Amino acid sequence: MESMGKKKPRPRRSFTPEFKAEIVELCRRGDRSVGQVAKDFDLTETAVRLWVSQAEVDAGERDGLTSGEREELAALRRENRRLREDVEILKRATAFFAKETR
Repeated sequence: MESMGKKKPRPRRSFTPEFKAEIVELCRRGDRSVGQVAKDFDLTETAVRLWVSQAEVDAGERDGLTSGEREELAALRRENRRLREDVEILKRATAFFAKETR
């Protein structure tokens, strides 16, 4: 069993939008498969497929949230979480000061 050796997870990398667009373009040309493009650039096939899929959504070729909508949704979720925390703090402060006045 030990000979099967576990692979270490690769560190998380980030890529520029320009790089992703180039990879998507290579996949769309049809010269090489998605798997081959991923292997050639030392990327995971899953990541490349997600980039191609998101590019199709952004281009209106497929249903789903565009990149702009995803960013807006993430920002709204952050704001919502912050506002909930603010409300919770105010509730605690109200309860604290209500005890003090009795």
